[in-house]
Amino acid sequence: MIERIIDKRKHDLGGGFEVGRVLPFHARRTVGPYIFFDHMGPVDLAPGIPRELDVRPHPHIGLSTVTYLYDGAMTHRDSLGFHQEIRPGEVNWMIAGKGITHSERFEYARTNGAHMHGIQAWVALPEAAEETDPAFFHHEGGDLPTWEENGIRGRLIAGATEGMKSGVKTHSPQFYMHLDMAPGSRRVLPAEYTERAVYVAIGSVEVGGQKLHAGQMAVLQPGGDVAIRAEEAATVMVLGGEPIGERFLFWNFVSSSRDRIEQAKEDWRQQRMKLPDGDNLEFTPLPEPKG
Repeated sequence: MIERIIDKRKHDLGGGFEVGRVLPFHARRTVGPYIFFDHMGPVDLAPGIPRELDVRPHPHIGLSTVTYLYDGAMTHRDSLGFHQEIRPGEVNWMIAGKGITHSERFEYARTNGAHMHGIQAWVALPEAAEETDPAFFHHEGGDLPTWEENGIRGRLIAGATEGMKSGVKTHSPQFYMHLDMAPGSRRVLPAEYTERAVYVAIGSVEVGGQKLHAGQMAVLQPGGDVAIRAEEAATVMVLGGEPIGERFLFWNFVSSSRDRIEQAKEDWRQQRMKLPDGDNLEFTPLPEPKG
């Protein structure tokens, strides 16, 4: 039932703010179209935290980013002119397409302090949509189907599953779901998609008879329904979809073409990509090869 278990690894985003990186993993780079999965926190940020902790303006191509919080708040600004505060249970879905830049700031925490906890994922775009125009969407409330049953509160963040469909615009078959599970509660994950994974953000669960702790992702074998049972109060993310083919990844760039990655690197070096409105005084250098 379980093909592989992946443990999150510590990764510094560059200013001292650490996340737990799950995808990509050397032996498993994607799950469906999901090519990147970072667990932020949980961490308490005190009022007056330095701006160095913020995620400064940076570029993307060939993907959609999805930011989803359990606690805290983040401020998004992008080169299309959007300025959006994201709060728990809401979705920021940014389509990078042929190119976009954005920043993510801890402005609420800097003023008020905050318990920060959430997930940021990247969804690789299919080849036909890799060069689509960039776009930004904020979703909350009725756009995101929610339900409660048998000790479980659920929210469908993106895609379609079990007869439900999220209002988030996606470009390939997929699903992304948040489950809060009471101790002893149980949910069966159907075999609707070729690739599926279960990530434990809080607590512990049993998946297909195997125990998973917070910070672990179980990549499931294709085919067959799989049961998820909470051994204690747990927060679980379930995701997957149909594979989209080989993708190359460098820094914040994703593409089916190595040449396109090289073009994006040069565009950023030469500062040909517009920075976010009102947030254009900082520039994140392109990572250069070590040694």
